[in-house]
Amino acid sequence: MSCCALQITGLIFGGVGMVGTLAATVMPQWRVSAFIEGNIVVFETIWEGLWMDCISQLGIKLQCKFYDSLLALSPSLEMFRALMCIAMGLSILAFLMGIAGVKYTHRTREDSQGISVFILAAGIAFLLTGVLVLIPVSWTGGNIIRDFYDPNVPVPLKRELGAALYVGWVSSALLITAGTMYCSFWCLANTSQKSRYPLPSRHRWHKHDFAGGKSLSMHAYV
Repeated sequence: MSCCALQITGLIFGGVGMVGTLAATVMPQWRVSAFIEGNIVVFETIWEGLWMDCISQLGIKLQCKFYDSLLALSPSLEMFRALMCIAMGLSILAFLMGIAGVKYTHRTREDSQGISVFILAAGIAFLLTGVLVLIPVSWTGGNIIRDFYDPNVPVPLKRELGAALYVGWVSSALLITAGTMYCSFWCLANTSQKSRYPLPSRHRWHKHDFAGGKSLSMHAYV
């Protein structure tokens, strides 16, 4: 019962992490304009994301524009795009494998080898997705903090941490937790299978001779 609860909890965490990964990828609030010193422009906020720039005026009017040219993007932004797109696909695949693992576990509890295929694959996929999300989010956050405290960076170019980064960090933590739960369930399933069906090293069996009534002792090795 505890193993099933662990598996379902991991599936919920993975599902929430998957939704968070999708949201963090499409959200434009990765880098937000900073209101410091004399650069206090309260009626206008600039958002910079992976795919577009947005300007919010007094929280009422929002104007967004996609980046014009792929060739004009920085190599780091292109890498972040690729990592987040891979993370989206992998999170969906991991979630589907997690659902299949839950259904397969309830239907065939005796076949732990079949269970292990889905559980282990889902656990590894969740862990990889969490790492893929963590890399661009943490890299961007580190660059923002470095530029914010760098006196050589002009004040209008300083940015603050956007909401998408926090969504990405939370999603990464949930995905890694889900992967850890699934891998733990896989370890528990294999341990219980080995304890339930130990491999015999050597045994004897006797076969009666119907003609003479004698028994023949034979050795079988496994």
